Amino acid sequence: VQLQASGGGLVQPGGALRLSCVASGNFGTINYMAWFRQAPGKQREWVAGITNGDTTTYVDSVKGRFTISRGSAKNTVYLEMDNLKLEDTAVYYCYLVSFDTEHWGQGTQVTVSS
Repeated sequence: VQLQASGGGLVQPGGALRLSCVASGNFGTINYMAWFRQAPGKQREWVAGITNGDTTTYVDSVKGRFTISRGSAKNTVYLEMDNLKLEDTAVYYCYLVSFDTEHWGQGTQVTVSS
């Protein structure tokens, strides 16, 4: 199973970015997909998740600004990030669970800076 994340970059405060992550390989039914992030010197934290039934949840710090969604093929997850703040700067990782097995993608850097 491979997860390929893309869409990171440099943006000014108040700007927007859209992250994408495509899962490939033999992973069967995907039960859950999520985005995590890790800022320099901090632990990795969960940001948002989406179930197979499209129920979404968010960490409080991004509610109302970030939107997680899945593609029609269900092997792609997106993270629409609006009104970005300096504290959103981090490496963002996609994650999925299939048959109780966790899989991680490589990170994509998001830098919010004026």
